[in-house]
Amino acid sequence: MAGRGVRGRRGVGVWVRRATGRDAKRLTRMVRSSRAYEGPHAAMVAGYRVGPDYIEAHEVYVAVEGGGEASGANGGVGERVLGFYALVLEPPELDLMFVADEAQGAGIGRLLIAHMREVARSAGIESVRVVSHPPAEGFYRSVGARRTGTVAANPPAVMWDRPEMTIVVGEEEGEG
Repeated sequence: MAGRGVRGRRGVGVWVRRATGRDAKRLTRMVRSSRAYEGPHAAMVAGYRVGPDYIEAHEVYVAVEGGGEASGANGGVGERVLGFYALVLEPPELDLMFVADEAQGAGIGRLLIAHMREVARSAGIESVRVVSHPPAEGFYRSVGARRTGTVAANPPAVMWDRPEMTIVVGEEEGEG
């Protein structure tokens, strides 16, 4: 799927491109340093790794600033990674989605969800399961996700219950 772009805050292009193995360290760093997982939530991402093998096995895409579509799958010299998502196709699940702390509120999450819907639609998927970090539930609802249940805590890695949601692929944000 070709890059989907928007204009960033200062007119700089923000694009979504397929992740490569060269992105693995940056994506791992984004997960481990996310402010959303500080304090009691830190155990869930401590030691977490997004490896080249994971990137190769799943639909992983990154939102980048700079470089534009021309950077393609080169792993982006001069690019700044603003966020990423990982879509597992079977069964369909949004396995990971992170937006860099400094990029939150700039529309990167919405861009990634719109792109994820395109990828899922192209794969013939009608809906995507999301097991949300509790503080992110409001975001997912704002892009049309519907709450379907609760996934119970699974100590020691996950010490809290998490909302289970569904994103209907054919709907746009806010339709749910």
